[in-house]
Amino acid sequence: MEDSKKVLENFIPIAKATAKMFGPNCEVVIHDLANPRSSVMFTVNNHVTGREIGQSFDHLVTTVLRSEDFKEDYLAGYTFVTEDRRTIRSSTSLIRDSRQNVIGAFCINFDVGAMNQMQQFISTFLPIKPEEPVTKSDDEIENVEGIVDQLIQQIIENSVHPGMKRQDKIELIKFMDEKGIFLMKGSVDKVASLLGISKVTVYSYLDEIKNKSR
Repeated sequence: MEDSKKVLENFIPIAKATAKMFGPNCEVVIHDLANPRSSVMFTVNNHVTGREIGQSFDHLVTTVLRSEDFKEDYLAGYTFVTEDRRTIRSSTSLIRDSRQNVIGAFCINFDVGAMNQMQQFISTFLPIKPEEPVTKSDDEIENVEGIVDQLIQQIIENSVHPGMKRQDKIELIKFMDEKGIFLMKGSVDKVASLLGISKVTVYSYLDEIKNKSR
């Protein structure tokens, strides 16, 4: 049986070369999606976003998988803003094993603060061509749903234990909610089935989580 961790470790030299090529403003992160709750297995130049080994993914579901531009297992050039208000331009590629199961993600994060200032100056003189809208095909939608189903299964398999109490299940659902899992169609049914509870119970846990956060 293929060792997924060894497959992911093969990407470490590529991560180092990418960071070296683009300099200290370029961070590269490798995620091991067999461990979704502590998926970060390698980082270089992690001062860019502060990602640490053992942390979980942030934008994989909410930004990458849900994007209309996510095709062929990658999304390039999306942006997010850090807590200290720096703009980060990112690209994420999924990593599959020989059986075509998604086992990881290769993420490049670039601090584009200086470039944004230059772009604003240049855009004063040059017109910007509007981007044409794109839509996902049925095959691409099916691919994304399959990836999220796999993530759900991995998260639950890694967390469920015989003595699991109600509060443990609530914390698990809170984690999945924070990671955007429940934004995906059919996710509540999948989670309910794997946890051995009803959809109504999942929704009640989500309501409880939202009420506590107010």
